[in-house]
Amino acid sequence: MSPALTLGVAVVLPIVGALIILALGKWPNARDAAGIITAGVLFALVLRLVEPIRAGLRPEYPVLEVLPGVSLSLKLEPLGLVFALVASFLWIVTALYSVGYMRGHHEKNQTRFFAFFALAISGAMGVAFAGNLFTLFAFYEAITLCTFPLVTHHGTPEAKRAGRVYLGILLSTSIGFQLLAIIWTWQLAGTLDFRDGGILAGTASNGVLSVLLILFVFGAGKAAVMPFHRWLPAAMVAPTPVSALLHAVAVVKVGVFTILKVSVYVFGVDLLGTLASTMWLAWVAATTIILGSLVAFTKDNLKARLAYSTISQLSYIVLGALLANEMGIIGGGMHIAMHAFGKITLFFAAGAVLVCAHEKDISRMHGLGRTMPITFGAFFVGALSIIGVPPAGGAWSKWFLGMGTLEAGQVGLLVVLMVSSLLSLVYLLEVPVRAFFSAPPEDAHRGDGIHEAPWPVLVAMVITAVATLALFLYPGPLYELMNMVVN
Repeated sequence: MSPALTLGVAVVLPIVGALIILALGKWPNARDAAGIITAGVLFALVLRLVEPIRAGLRPEYPVLEVLPGVSLSLKLEPLGLVFALVASFLWIVTALYSVGYMRGHHEKNQTRFFAFFALAISGAMGVAFAGNLFTLFAFYEAITLCTFPLVTHHGTPEAKRAGRVYLGILLSTSIGFQLLAIIWTWQLAGTLDFRDGGILAGTASNGVLSVLLILFVFGAGKAAVMPFHRWLPAAMVAPTPVSALLHAVAVVKVGVFTILKVSVYVFGVDLLGTLASTMWLAWVAATTIILGSLVAFTKDNLKARLAYSTISQLSYIVLGALLANEMGIIGGGMHIAMHAFGKITLFFAAGAVLVCAHEKDISRMHGLGRTMPITFGAFFVGALSIIGVPPAGGAWSKWFLGMGTLEAGQVGLLVVLMVSSLLSLVYLLEVPVRAFFSAPPEDAHRGDGIHEAPWPVLVAMVITAVATLALFLYPGPLYELMNMVVN
């Protein structure tokens, strides 16, 4: 199979997987196995694209010409490959985790859940391999629609309210800002294709292009840059595997990936550094980093705390793009992977605690580490990556981001990164410290058979925790791909 054809198959395969899952709905074991196998095949396909990229190839797969000069097409490039590798690998472990969680928590409508999950991954592959802004927008919107049934999975009034917030913010930002920016780009440049060095240089004044950049940044509502962030904590009403999908595998990463890709392949790093709005937006991202961390402090519900942590961490990637230099772009791209593995481990642990101990609040997790040591050990590893310290992978992405702030001459932004890391150290490590070193509450009844989660949950959690450590020890392949983006 040629690399170009592989791009098309990678987008279609999860759709086929979704149809198989629906067909096998009456046989849960076969249905769940089909999902895991489809995920494994997808990762193998994406892995085959690494060598063509290393060889300097940039294969394209035209799908459909919608209007003269506006087409649905796929193209392989290093940044998209990074995102595709992360999303396809994490689908495997999330599918495995979901089997244990959904059964252990006795969730209803599991077939529908797994089918829409697969469709969301298809959308993520489409965004990763988008050859132009039109293709990216089409798959970006498809992800929003495919994940809506997952957010509202429980069907409760709270879930329906969360779904309305989810759709309202994501569709209004993408249609009101992003679509306008795409049409404006077409009018200025005469093309929507992603190209090395960008397509906007010399097409308009810096003032016009500054406004266009603002539209693109706020139009990517999935990046949860304040004030368009409320959908993310609202969506935490969904089952924990959906939270993992939102925070690590597809949705929020699609938002920050879009900003990073537009920065590199539409504006170009050189042009980006000359725009007046670039540094202003960088400080908006910095504000989101700090405010997200401070709000996380106030949340006793573990998933809510992790949600605001994600809001903070996503803006690290946005900031990396807006630093408009090599170190910032490399750090932002690497943080897509580092944050994904660290944060998914944290959500896996949160779900395990809910399934086994029926606890949501951090204030009631005292002593749980004695009965669930693997779960809280994995949480500790994931927390280290989010904080950005060795031996977890997040240390590398935050190192490059810090170097990017110095390269840009923005010591104030470096201070923001350091303060945020100190804040995350406190609000994340509080969880394992309570679990391992505090006595359980008197009314907790911890002797009533609490134990580790079902084996699929544990295996998935251990895999992502080990991968988080491996990314610190072996960051070379990821750095090599991101270095190709800027050189």
